[in-house]
Amino acid sequence: MQAQKISYKDAGVDLAVADALVDKIKARVQSTYGDNVVSGVGGFAALYKSAGGKILAAGTDGVGTKVKIAQALNKHDTIGIDLVAMCANDIICTGATPLFFLDYLAMAKIDLAVLDPIIAGITSACKDCGMALIGGETAEMPDVYAKGEYDLAGFAVGEADEADIIDGSRVKAGDTLLALPSSGIHSNGFSLVRKLIKPEEQDLLAAALVPTRLYWQDIKDIRPLIHGMAHITGGGLGNIPRMNGAFDYLIDHLPEPQEIFGMLAERSGLAGKELYETFNMGIGFVIATDKPDAVTAKTGAVKIGRVAAGGGQVRVATEKTAFALQG
Repeated sequence: MQAQKISYKDAGVDLAVADALVDKIKARVQSTYGDNVVSGVGGFAALYKSAGGKILAAGTDGVGTKVKIAQALNKHDTIGIDLVAMCANDIICTGATPLFFLDYLAMAKIDLAVLDPIIAGITSACKDCGMALIGGETAEMPDVYAKGEYDLAGFAVGEADEADIIDGSRVKAGDTLLALPSSGIHSNGFSLVRKLIKPEEQDLLAAALVPTRLYWQDIKDIRPLIHGMAHITGGGLGNIPRMNGAFDYLIDHLPEPQEIFGMLAERSGLAGKELYETFNMGIGFVIATDKPDAVTAKTGAVKIGRVAAGGGQVRVATEKTAFALQG
């Protein structure tokens, strides 16, 4: 058990610095935009006008230091699923249909016994999302990576008719917030997770390695009912205002998280706000809709709150905890 409180920042990751970086580079990045750029830095995915009234949605991500757990367990068949999910779950927040995926794998020396299960996971997840794995790059860099180490990144592109884009503009006060459960920790907070689970705790490491849930099959047929979507990744529930920062998001119910989050809370000493802005705490995806019964019937989503007038805050008030997060 952790003797004193240890936060994500203590583990070496400062989310405030990451946000400050985005703010610092935003103007420079935007100087490259042309007339076809609909939205860029800050959203779940970038949107770009294509021909024939189509909009392309593009996103890129990795799986962070979760790869260290895969390497420690010598189990590489799920980390590729994480990679696809982290990218695909972002682009589908725009209402886009996933089209294709590319991957980048880097390691000290190509090892087919490691690469084959990684690629198997990537292809399996791509099929689940209806995406083609159309290319990628495998790099050998022995001067950068130690023996047995690797890292990976992914790039996903989707498409939607301009009229079908879900950009949060239809979000309104009174909309219901529904949550789809996570499969576990997903792929965020692992710099802290790895400090809280000992190398010899193989069962806990295996539980932490459970791959990120893919949400495409849940939302693809109900997109006309949806006003806004949020993929709950780094920053936890603070991702919800990324739907539309002109509102507040009031949460009066938080589903009971999986057991592994209780262990992380106990060992880290974190509670309330700190937990819910570091981990997903059992909530992997949030939907705003004015047709909650229809969405729940299709997905099994759980009502967690509502949209209200405001300015980009998540305000949580349940029987067990109360806190506010600024999106």
